[in-house]
Amino acid sequence: MNLEKTLKKFGLNKKQAKTYLACLELGSASVQKISQKAGIPRSTCYETLETLRKKSFISFFRKKKVKYFSAEKPEKIINYTKDKIIKLEEALPQLRALYGKARNRPTVRFYQGKQEMKLILHELLKEAKKLIAFSSADDLFSTLPDFPKFVKKRIKKKIPVRVILRESPKARERQKLGFKQLRQVKIIPEFYDYHGIIFVWRSKIAMFSFKKDMVAIVIESHELAKMQQSLFETLWNSID
Repeated sequence: MNLEKTLKKFGLNKKQAKTYLACLELGSASVQKISQKAGIPRSTCYETLETLRKKSFISFFRKKKVKYFSAEKPEKIINYTKDKIIKLEEALPQLRALYGKARNRPTVRFYQGKQEMKLILHELLKEAKKLIAFSSADDLFSTLPDFPKFVKKRIKKKIPVRVILRESPKARERQKLGFKQLRQVKIIPEFYDYHGIIFVWRSKIAMFSFKKDMVAIVIESHELAKMQQSLFETLWNSID
């Protein structure tokens, strides 16, 4: 067995492993002897010994003003490590609670440009079982000319969508094709001036802006997605 490699797997670097093995062979020794045995410079050896002492791999004592270092028994190191694992296991419920809190916090991702916007569409196709959306059809198709490919993939995966569109010939066309394309459409007056789209699925909200910098954000939050869904349903039910 290669002891140096084993100690590296235990968390020591090359110099620390060489120094600890030198201490084991020498018993109690001065920095100078340990550095010679380990084959590393004296100044580096002293720093390494201090690090090992903090890790509980070695101890030291003084004899006539000279510092002597001794390796701890391997069994003691293993027991020390076991103690740390036990303490970590005891803290596990609290650590899980903290992890759960972090998971419940909303996460926000930022995207810029057409290519990165397409990544969101791929994510949506992979995850969504159904969709709701609020959009400007003209801006969508002029900005993302590949969007018909997304529509075909959505239909193939049998993902239905309900969408509120701003009045335009393109919006009317989408409404007319709705049944064939698993789409329900309701239309609001054109004087509502916006240029983008909002998708909501599961616990995610994707918001695209098609003006100037071409940006999009994805918010992942169960509560925020529920709020957005409620707002959508309110508007949907108010449109004739």
